[in-house]
Amino acid sequence: MSVASTLPVLLAGRYHLEHVLGRGGMGVVYRARDLLHEQFGEPCPGVALKLLDESLSACPDAHVLLYSEFALSRRLRHEHVVRMYSFEVDAGSQTAFFTMELLHGMTLDRLLVECPAGLPWAELQPIALQLLDALVYTHRHNVLHGDIKPTNVMVGAEGVRLFDFGLGRSVAQTTKDLASVSRDRLNAWTRAYAAPELLAGGALTPAADLYGVACVLYELAQGNRLGERQPGHRLSRPRQLPRRCWPALHAALAQDPQRRALTVAELREAIGCQRPRWYR
Repeated sequence: MSVASTLPVLLAGRYHLEHVLGRGGMGVVYRARDLLHEQFGEPCPGVALKLLDESLSACPDAHVLLYSEFALSRRLRHEHVVRMYSFEVDAGSQTAFFTMELLHGMTLDRLLVECPAGLPWAELQPIALQLLDALVYTHRHNVLHGDIKPTNVMVGAEGVRLFDFGLGRSVAQTTKDLASVSRDRLNAWTRAYAAPELLAGGALTPAADLYGVACVLYELAQGNRLGERQPGHRLSRPRQLPRRCWPALHAALAQDPQRRALTVAELREAIGCQRPRWYR
């Protein structure tokens, strides 16, 4: 089951595709109207609908990857994590897809274009805390995101939303009975935010997620990406980041995962701290 060459405008008899919202390493996300809910008077019948990109049509088990993303994230219930709705298959075109919350706002990459010198701390801190809250929650529920980057974080009137768990994995083997495919063969890691051990073929771990979110926070505070680093390269504190927050963020950016001697929750505590611990 994959995207047909000519995708029907109406899927499963109820989802009317309107336009493409975005494309990722393996999928395409559409804005769609749920005609069933619309018929019953739902004032906001819009949903986001994700299906496989045509480039994966030759992969016979790629639909399992799509389902595993849905199964991984459907149990997450947090105000800063995208909400999943249902997984379905359009019988006529044999197209597998899932529906989820339609997000409103702008992704962090677009926000960064408007703030080339980095976000002022008063704006940056609440975004950082909400993003870290989302990641702390997913880790506590044994879910690793795997692809934290500015294009996968939306900021709107209702705050931050973390989305796109397509490269995610479960820490606990809650989905061990599901068929699976190797995400590694998709070569989908984004180099600017992927932990060095992932690029070297290592496994996804909480420390890799920590590195990814630290790269995003660094970019928000500095205005540009961390970039490629040579061994022994010393990082400087980003211009918009308070000094008290730099030791924790610096540790989270360690290239050696063994030297990332803190958790996402501890990084969140450091970013949220209003004054040095010794004043408490």
